[in-house]
Amino acid sequence: MTGTDSRLRADRLQAFRAAIAGIACSDDPALLEAKSRDYAWYSPVLQVLLDGKRGELVVRPTTEEEVIRVAAACARQRLPLTVRGGGTGNYGQCVPLEGGVILDITGLDRVLEVQPGSVLCEAGILILELERAVHAHPAVPGGQELLMYPSTRDIATIGGFIAGGYGGTGTVRNGILKDPGNVSLIRVVTLEEEPRVIELHGADIQKVHHAFGTNGIITRLRLALKPAVDWVHHIALYPSYAGALRFGCQATEAIGTTLDAFLITAVDRRFAPYYESEFGHRFPPDGDAVFAMVNPACLGRWRELMRQHGGRETMALTEPELKAQGLSPAFECAWNHTTLMALRQDKSWTNLQTVYPWVPGQGIDIDLVQRQMDRYGDEVVMHHEFGRNADGCVSFGLPLVSYFGKERLYEIIREHEADGCLVFDNHVYTIEDGGMKTIDTAQIDFKKVADPHGLMNPGKTRGWLPAYARP
Repeated sequence: MTGTDSRLRADRLQAFRAAIAGIACSDDPALLEAKSRDYAWYSPVLQVLLDGKRGELVVRPTTEEEVIRVAAACARQRLPLTVRGGGTGNYGQCVPLEGGVILDITGLDRVLEVQPGSVLCEAGILILELERAVHAHPAVPGGQELLMYPSTRDIATIGGFIAGGYGGTGTVRNGILKDPGNVSLIRVVTLEEEPRVIELHGADIQKVHHAFGTNGIITRLRLALKPAVDWVHHIALYPSYAGALRFGCQATEAIGTTLDAFLITAVDRRFAPYYESEFGHRFPPDGDAVFAMVNPACLGRWRELMRQHGGRETMALTEPELKAQGLSPAFECAWNHTTLMALRQDKSWTNLQTVYPWVPGQGIDIDLVQRQMDRYGDEVVMHHEFGRNADGCVSFGLPLVSYFGKERLYEIIREHEADGCLVFDNHVYTIEDGGMKTIDTAQIDFKKVADPHGLMNPGKTRGWLPAYARP
């Protein structure tokens, strides 16, 4: 940036601050550093690409009206804006590539309405607090619960989950976020000189879901709920990883008929050292584990199927019982928390995110998984999540991978693709290069409406071209 450009930027930032007077705003370097990062450090590739990227101001509105003032000021001054929730994404979703304003959405944290089967809330509420609110609300005797949440439930915001997430704990029972009915309303503020409030319903929510906050500031959402279940957090050990996978496949296909579960996760025994301090004898290195959250009403049938596959139970506790013993819930032993647990002790790991083909009545190709384990040895440590989507059952691979450089990492990715696995590349920060693989023209068309100057989270979508920006 030249001296003239630097002075112009400073003038614009000063004018922006004057326009939002009364709204919390800071340029404290330590705060800017913290608010410009997320869990992209899971990837050594992203660590290099995103190093040094940070915003210039952090603002924290507490009402939609204040969000509108911030949006208007950004548009008038042509300042980039990046929306941030809890910062738990691992694609660099909320890392500002071009500086500018970081909009911390956590001040919008109210539950607005709870009805049987749905909740309307603001985007900045922590998922844990939202879960507590719908559990406690008298709309349904016994309370209700969210259909799914990430393994970072306790520190993630619901808006961030919708803007950057895909599925998680609950997916084995209720599908993925984009499945019809899971999210029925998203309300966004446009980034224009005179911002508008747009409500998207039904299929139109896909215009902003999983768009990394590139095409509208999400302020409110309506989510589906189901009656609350006091899930039993369960661990079983199996003589082989193949046995754990066979159990997972059969149990997943039984969800909704003879079994009911909120989580099914198979974890290679080589993960055990990373769980030892907390789970010890419950997950020793002599068995491959399945972590699960099971409906107590079918626990007997669950145990019967477990024994049929050679499993032995090492834990069966509700969440209050876990907390009383100082143990983590099962969902914090699953999804990307498994990677986190390993990285806390050994920074040489990274991970992959893959999808294995599923044959109804059979599940995934377990022989393929075994061939991959033989191929990579200790370079790759296996971990599979079981789930559902609108098309049926699915299994996601989230293995640990020893990082020996970008070239070797992408060689492993190409080998997985040659095996017939779909790879959601978590070592890139653009939407299209990660999970989507193609440019979503509906999202880009909506960006032309909601962010006509191309100021929202610039650089995170290849589908937006500079020529689209309105002067």
